[in-house]
Amino acid sequence: MPIKKSDLYSSLWASCDELRGGMDASLYKDYVLFMLFIKYVSDKYADSDDFAPAVVIPPGASFKDMVALKGKSDIGDKVNTQIIQALIDANARLARSDFPDFNDPNKLGQGDEMVQRLGNLIGIFQKPELDFSNNRAEHDDILGDAYEYLMRHFATESGKSKGQFYTPAEVSRVIAKVIGISPENTVAATTAYDPTCGSGSLLLKLAAEAGKHITLEGQEKDVTTAGLARMNMILHDFPTANIVTANTLANPKFKDGEQLRTYDYVVANPPFSDKAWSTGLNPTNDPFQRFQWGAPPAKQGDYAYLLHIIRSMKSTGKAACILPHGVLFRGNAEAVIREKLVRSGYLKGIIGLPANLFYGTGIPACILVLDKENATARKGVFVIDASKSFIKDGNKNRLREQDIHRIVDTFNRQAEIPRYSRMVLFAEIADAKNDFNLNIPRYIDSSEPEDLQDIDAHLRGGIPQRDIDAFAADWQQYPGVRAALFESAGRPGYLRLKVELVEIKPTIFGHVEFADFQRKVTKLFSKWRTALTPRLKEFGKDHHPKELIHQLSETLLAAMQAAPLIDAYDVYQHLMDYWAATMQDDCYLIAADGWHDAAQPRLIAEDKTKKTKARPDFTLGKKKYQAQLIPPALIIRRWFGEEQAAIEKLEADVATLQQQMEEMAEEHGGEEGLLGDAANDKGKLTKASVTARLKALDEEESTSINRPTLKVAEEPQPFGANEPTEFSALMEWLNLNSRESDLESQVKEAQEALTAKVAARYPKLTEDEIKMLVVEDKWLGTLAAAVQRELDRVSQTLTGRIRQLAHRYAVPLPQLTAEVAALASRVDEHLKKMGAVWK
Repeated sequence: MPIKKSDLYSSLWASCDELRGGMDASLYKDYVLFMLFIKYVSDKYADSDDFAPAVVIPPGASFKDMVALKGKSDIGDKVNTQIIQALIDANARLARSDFPDFNDPNKLGQGDEMVQRLGNLIGIFQKPELDFSNNRAEHDDILGDAYEYLMRHFATESGKSKGQFYTPAEVSRVIAKVIGISPENTVAATTAYDPTCGSGSLLLKLAAEAGKHITLEGQEKDVTTAGLARMNMILHDFPTANIVTANTLANPKFKDGEQLRTYDYVVANPPFSDKAWSTGLNPTNDPFQRFQWGAPPAKQGDYAYLLHIIRSMKSTGKAACILPHGVLFRGNAEAVIREKLVRSGYLKGIIGLPANLFYGTGIPACILVLDKENATARKGVFVIDASKSFIKDGNKNRLREQDIHRIVDTFNRQAEIPRYSRMVLFAEIADAKNDFNLNIPRYIDSSEPEDLQDIDAHLRGGIPQRDIDAFAADWQQYPGVRAALFESAGRPGYLRLKVELVEIKPTIFGHVEFADFQRKVTKLFSKWRTALTPRLKEFGKDHHPKELIHQLSETLLAAMQAAPLIDAYDVYQHLMDYWAATMQDDCYLIAADGWHDAAQPRLIAEDKTKKTKARPDFTLGKKKYQAQLIPPALIIRRWFGEEQAAIEKLEADVATLQQQMEEMAEEHGGEEGLLGDAANDKGKLTKASVTARLKALDEEESTSINRPTLKVAEEPQPFGANEPTEFSALMEWLNLNSRESDLESQVKEAQEALTAKVAARYPKLTEDEIKMLVVEDKWLGTLAAAVQRELDRVSQTLTGRIRQLAHRYAVPLPQLTAEVAALASRVDEHLKKMGAVWK
């Protein structure tokens, strides 16, 4: 059974994290990522019959040869000399500095400790599910994605000072999409460059948007990080990418003659506010003429990188750079450069990002989008404030799928949205009041409108009409609902409710116009569902899940854009969340095994450690099974509804009996209660403790000739008209307990019988039935429920706000004053009767 993509990543991380012991994550990552790299290139190229494979694997230098070294006392030295050095000698693009030292006792331990640690590390990558030699679908970079997954986790673990090697994938995707690259405007000769490439994720996301093998070049000053980038390129099937090591500002490596090489696309996430940017460099005498607009401050290198980027762009080049917000408003030398940047027309847009996205810093950053093409015709700078568009993810913030899409759509369409985006004309930026200050809050007020209290309404009653008018979009869809809820309060600008508070929700939900609105939205979703169902059922073995989700998500977003009141991006997010949680793994399973084999339950192998054992979906005898693609509930719903209903009836009867027993324990428990002496040492009533108490009563009253026989009745016997005795209470509880036990046995037998029927149904499922269960019942059924939740949210928001306003202004001040006076008078009367005087 192919391992789920999400499980592959998480199990890799869990295993690696467990093995690193006390080693710093920023160091241990180098060993783990190299292991993933050597496993991948061995699987892909070790037995390659290509004339010129992208990576040459010399004899004796594959992952299998590394496995053969496990347990050997000189394993570290052999990995260095026989594996790594052989790879370097055979591949000019690889350097010794790219790889960690596998014979370093300071990091890996001495003697047997090193042997065991390296052996265990190699063992992680021996898992059968990590054999991708014949199972790596084009466009679905499973190992490449795993590499990024591990890098992200290591960045999280490494702390601020050591996590800068990785740019969050979500930010990289935004940059790749707003920069304008696409399959339509790229060819193999299209060039892309990152002057501070880190581990290469920005370049790779750019290449993914291009949809073809464009020319990638990157420079990175940290030798270890540059090695990560080279491996990352190979893992993502870009082995020809050119990554060099050196300081970009002081020693740029990509040149044409004595000038900087220029590119079609440039992307970068340089170190924020680099205080050592000018080391080895004289800005006033720069041979590459990068600082003609002025030299950046000695302790703030942000504009130094930006000016390098601008110099590296072709005359029609596009670029995007991540920088701290300070570049938008800091004064002095930076203000001079910023004015010239604006006047040049190169600055196409600014995208303000949320705080705490990046691993090297918690401060908020922004993306500056540059475009030299048509710069002279540009009229202004398009600004987006996306600072509130994120979700908490552990100790970091993260852009959601909907946040990425909203930013990209808004930027590419240059759409002006209140409190989110607008085109700021050069005249406004240059105005004396702004003086080329680009701080985003100057141009976009993204704060939430204040919920103003209306003094007149508090004094005289009524609900302010402006608060009701705030729901203008709702009233446009169902004006009759407004008329049914409100009437004039007798003076202009104020309304009052025509219904009681408890009737607000029924009035809204029961109105024909509101029902029409819900049908309208449901119809849009149903139309999309009908159109996409054949596409989902056509998906099959060896197909590409990423292509499928792209088509599904884009068409769903487009379809729901026409839905009134619903935020289409929220519906889109439901799909993307479901894809990440469930549907993605389903599709990879189908792509690997086909529909029929993927649908069959898998026997869960026993795992003595119990650390990786999958959660069973059902049990037959002592064997446990997992049914990932088709959970038993789907089969039960389709074919065994009556059996399930019978079980639920029995379970309800059990719950009723348990409630009766709990009520008896509560009513007659405690030291003074009839059942008090029957509780066990934990204060609970059990069959054993109650039976023991009955036996004790028999022994205490053994001389009584009228003692009833101790026998559990088939039906519970009421206490009767007489006052209950301890004996009758015990017998009543025991009768209830006996019936509960019998019913629980019936539930167990019925459940086992149903499980057997369900298990027998799996192998008999036809492909059409499987597709019906998965596509219609599982996938689309889940999405339909998500759309309904969005509809419910619309109505609940309206209902909740109306209730809040009604409560707020329900009692005007004069009425409150009168009520207080009346109450005070009553208190005075009581005090007088008591002979007291209140002053």
